[in-house]
Amino acid sequence: MAQIILKNVKKAFRVAKRQAGVWNAFRGLVKREYTKVQALDGVSFEIEEGELVGYLGPNGAGKSTTVKILSGILLPDEGICQVMGRVPWQERTSHVREIGVVFGQRSQLWWDLPVIDSFELLRDIYRLSEADYRKTEAELVDTLKLADLLEVPVRQLSLGQRMRCELAASLLHRPKLLFLDEPTIGLDAVSKLTVRDFIKKLNKEQGTTVILTTHDMDDIEALCHRVMIIGKGRILAEGRLKDICQQVAQERRLVVELDTDYPEEYINQVPGAKLVRLEGNQAHFNFDPTEITPSKLLAEISARFEVRDLLIENPPIDEVISRVYGELHI
Repeated sequence: MAQIILKNVKKAFRVAKRQAGVWNAFRGLVKREYTKVQALDGVSFEIEEGELVGYLGPNGAGKSTTVKILSGILLPDEGICQVMGRVPWQERTSHVREIGVVFGQRSQLWWDLPVIDSFELLRDIYRLSEADYRKTEAELVDTLKLADLLEVPVRQLSLGQRMRCELAASLLHRPKLLFLDEPTIGLDAVSKLTVRDFIKKLNKEQGTTVILTTHDMDDIEALCHRVMIIGKGRILAEGRLKDICQQVAQERRLVVELDTDYPEEYINQVPGAKLVRLEGNQAHFNFDPTEITPSKLLAEISARFEVRDLLIENPPIDEVISRVYGELHI
């Protein structure tokens, strides 16, 4: 049986209409008008134990609403939701003992207390034994390099430091299921790599199921075995990221460093290739390998230009996923 089962889950919110102007604001106090926003419109999927799944979609697509329903914070209007054999909002106490949640823009740490105090409060909340808590805390502090941060008040931490502490806080009770909502938002390159490596290790060595929602496609590409794309409250695509991207974009990227300056109009006339951008002497082309082979394209380039260096690669994942959103009309 799958660890997570969602069948035809729907969730709508009533949002008050607000119009500009003092008179309209006063009238709204007397008679308020509402509009209905359909956050989820029949979402269905299953996730097996030990999977690391990316949950993608633009802002307002329904990602956070889904996570909140799975974690028991929100109740759906319709549909079936089972997580580890239970209904999250009906068995809230037992449910939260086995899940961890990290919201990138919200904190579960106490702002004015040292990090270690927050950890010990969470130990009491989850009723962890002293032996289990000390063992888990030591492992997390070592892996996430938190030793120098434990006595620092949370408000004095940098964003990267705080996110590492948030991860540790969500894992003190060793959950079987971890929800990560934008865990690397705003982090520098070093902090992102640290968080990514930790998530990968957690999933591989402990078998923790991870659901990752993020706009950082590098995170998805580096971590996720499977992705689901949601838009307008519906699951629109599901599978390996590479397979989904290839459905809408088979193009490759050719980066050529030219030996001298050439007019952009001349560079843009290479048969079988489209100039994406020109940065000094570096030209970026897109080409479809089913229409022109890399060797033939390189021959065309070499015949026209003096080439200093070149590189063939996949287009940036952000560009590809943006095209996927366009193809899915979201």
